[in-house]
Amino acid sequence: MHASMTPREIVSQLDKYVIGQNDAKRMVAIAMRNRWRRQQIEPGLRDEIAPKNIIMIGPTGVGKTEIARRLAKLAGSPFFKVEATKFTEVGYVGRDVESMVRDLMEIGVNLVRKEELDRVAAKAEKAAEERLLDLLLPESQRAGANPIPMPAALEAPAPAAEPSDANLSTREKLRKLWREGRLDDRLVPVEVSVPAPQVEMMSMPGMEEMGSQFKDMFSKMFPQRKKTRNMRVRDAYEVLLQEESDRLVDMDKVSETAKERVEQTGIIFIDEIDKICGNKSGGSGPDVSREGVQRDLLPVVEGCVVNTKHGMVKTDHILFIAAGAFHFSKPSDLVPELQGRFPLRVELRALTAEDFYRILTEPQNALTVQYRALLGTEGVDLTFTDEALREVADFARKVNEETENIGARRLYTIMEKILSDLSFEASDQSGQAVVVDPAYVRDKLKDVAEDRDLSRYIL
Repeated sequence: MHASMTPREIVSQLDKYVIGQNDAKRMVAIAMRNRWRRQQIEPGLRDEIAPKNIIMIGPTGVGKTEIARRLAKLAGSPFFKVEATKFTEVGYVGRDVESMVRDLMEIGVNLVRKEELDRVAAKAEKAAEERLLDLLLPESQRAGANPIPMPAALEAPAPAAEPSDANLSTREKLRKLWREGRLDDRLVPVEVSVPAPQVEMMSMPGMEEMGSQFKDMFSKMFPQRKKTRNMRVRDAYEVLLQEESDRLVDMDKVSETAKERVEQTGIIFIDEIDKICGNKSGGSGPDVSREGVQRDLLPVVEGCVVNTKHGMVKTDHILFIAAGAFHFSKPSDLVPELQGRFPLRVELRALTAEDFYRILTEPQNALTVQYRALLGTEGVDLTFTDEALREVADFARKVNEETENIGARRLYTIMEKILSDLSFEASDQSGQAVVVDPAYVRDKLKDVAEDRDLSRYIL
């Protein structure tokens, strides 16, 4: 996504993957655009502008996580999703809240490293090819390698039909054969790094970062050993390509860029935040650390500095999106200071049969598209009639109402139930066309449709 996409353009992109929930889309689009606006302001005021964190309220399976994930993908931002229930108050066994910033930093480093690898790919491929040709050259033209029998094409004189080959050097002939794939199964000796012995550290729950730092320290104490292995040319090329790519990527620069991106554009999605609302009845027991988790969460959301193995990361401008069903609690049950750090609230509505139908037909990655592609690999031409998809959508609505409302996730279980027999037999039906119509849907779902208790377990 271009950094200056307008809110309208952001919503338009989200519409390709998430059906409905326009209020939520508009809100996250504004939050993303505000980041761009902030970058245009003079530095003195820029640092004073805090991100407008969001609480999404709505039942499961209505698109809360998908909106946040797609937003991060559009922006090329580091994105990390975590359940609030994984955290416990400091002093209890469990993860500490700062670990989510460390995880986000790891994701940021991997994201930037992949971009750098893509940037140097052409250069790395060229260097790897040259090193491979060094290994393929006859012993008389290289030192310190076992002789490798030359292909017959190199030993015999070039045919008269290709006079230009006569002028090619041995190296260029080898390059031509390699690019044509005629050397793939030949063995070459390659020097590979033998990983240092792994030192497993026993770390206390909540102190995983310290254990990770100790492992890094010990791994640096043991120098990497080299070992020569005979490998097929194709596998040797992959090893050499990896080595050349790593050599061309400056990891210090990657860490610095990732840190900047995490601090300025990172998104942390905290799911199930309603589960850490304090117990208003005043009881104790399992709920004893819930309010403590909120208190621990507060400085991270407000803005603090978290120590990671890639350096100190400031959380002042990370965007936090929290989500929860809030069936048994409400946002006002959160501690007041935390409420104040999530100024934007949006409610996502439950999905209707019409929404389910649109989910099956409109998104670029719709389930119907996925199943057609999967079965297409077996040579089966699968099509769905419009009436069949309406039937599936209505059945999903009915099951959600009668059992437990799990939103769009219900479509996965229903579609799998409908197509399970076909998926099993597809390899024997290559070349056939299968049309899923309302009768087909009703036939596959008749058992669970008639037995409500069974539908609770099957769907």
